Amino acid sequence: MIQEILDYRPVIAVFISMIAAGVILLRGNRISANRREAITFGAAVIKAVCIFSMVPQVLAGNEFDIILFEIAGGISLELKVDGAGMVFGCVASGLWILTSVYSIGYMRGHKEKNQTGYFAAFAMCLSGAIGICFAANLLTFFIFYEILTVATYPLVVHYRDKKGKLSGRKYLIYTLSSGQLFLAGIVFLYVSCGTLDFQPGGFVEHSLSKGMTALAFFLVIVGGVVKAGVMPLHSWLPAAMVAPTPVSALLHAVAVVKAGAFCVIRIVGYTFGPEICRWSEATDVLAWIAVCTILLSSLIAMQKDNLKARLAYSTVGQLSYIVLGVCILTPASMAGAMYHIVAHAFMKITLFMCAGAIFVTTHKAEISDMRGIGRRMPLTMAAFTVASIGIAGMPFMVGFVSKMSIIEGAAEIGQPFFIVTLMASALLSLTYLVPVCYIAFSKRNINADFLDYPAGTVLEGEANKAMLIPLLLTACISILLGIMPNAGPHLLQLAEMAAQSIFQGGGM
Repeated sequence: MIQEILDYRPVIAVFISMIAAGVILLRGNRISANRREAITFGAAVIKAVCIFSMVPQVLAGNEFDIILFEIAGGISLELKVDGAGMVFGCVASGLWILTSVYSIGYMRGHKEKNQTGYFAAFAMCLSGAIGICFAANLLTFFIFYEILTVATYPLVVHYRDKKGKLSGRKYLIYTLSSGQLFLAGIVFLYVSCGTLDFQPGGFVEHSLSKGMTALAFFLVIVGGVVKAGVMPLHSWLPAAMVAPTPVSALLHAVAVVKAGAFCVIRIVGYTFGPEICRWSEATDVLAWIAVCTILLSSLIAMQKDNLKARLAYSTVGQLSYIVLGVCILTPASMAGAMYHIVAHAFMKITLFMCAGAIFVTTHKAEISDMRGIGRRMPLTMAAFTVASIGIAGMPFMVGFVSKMSIIEGAAEIGQPFFIVTLMASALLSLTYLVPVCYIAFSKRNINADFLDYPAGTVLEGEANKAMLIPLLLTACISILLGIMPNAGPHLLQLAEMAAQSIFQGGGM
């Protein structure tokens, strides 16, 4: 029996970063860099403490529920903390601490401009992400979803140049257009079902025809698949790589694309439910789209020489693992999909942090220019190598745990092609990531290092500690969670509990 707890920690967790963003913006240029960074880091710590302190009670089968205010007709802005939301919340809040430290090192090391707007928008993104984690109904989810969309835009156009503005425009066209379809679907569901409250197993019943149910499904799911970068709605994501590397890490690991993947989980598991999804066959269509995305994105990634572009297409494929796992509609695949949010977050943020450390230290962005760079930055490239084999799903890495659960689900429903796709994707991941490691640790003409730099430039050594320490920590956590998946906040257990509740149609 689920016990609902009235507590203000979810409210603090959601709005503390919004308050921090407001303070940073209001103070503007009058606030020193040290104070701005202290506010950012302090808000990140408070957010993480609030979220992680709720884990024991959620593991015990309880939920936190608080209505912020009633809107109309039984619709409310409401927060609820359950197992699925806690998985995403722990990852986003924990990584925000590390990303904040990394951002400070990157922005200082690269002498970036517009830092006030950067840190304020970054904080707003995390407020939106945690609001998405803890939204109790579709309307609350949509509000925070749009907050995240709008808050990300200043980060994408951070450099204020022509390329950045074009990328920002593309980002808004994709995300805001899909958001309007999402809203139309929400209105349609409310008129049809009389409620918008998330329920394990879904609240949509057989009151609609099969065709209308599928239409409603695709209206609300489009917002998720756009942010998750599912093909052919993915092109905004590689374009957004013009932003600073910490923004890329935010997009790919902490907030935006994970919010899209989490949207798919909420729509399938808590809005329509497995029974209606099977009956309407809507998830069958989405599953095959995910399969195509996994394979095509991997093939495109192999052709990219720019490191961030290669990692961007890797993300497109890896996020479709989550979509596929959800659409397989078994407890094992659903748990694997939720845990892949964790796995991909730690591995991909490591890769992007490494890319940023390389760029700040050596000004190299193209893979072909990185020959021998591992000899100058051995710790950075060691972390990159660890995350690379983790992305491929090698044993003793966190990616192995999530992907095996998805494969188990595919075996349960007798879909060998899904299994072959996942295995082929693992090999393709090795094909486009391991060569980067090989090039980095290969021998080179040392004198060539100095052709692009003024006399006296020092090229030896790692990035500054504010950048190096976070990427080493995330690489180590990727190994730790591969060996002990329930280390720390028991995220695998939370994912399994949430998946079971979906298929049992009720309490955890």
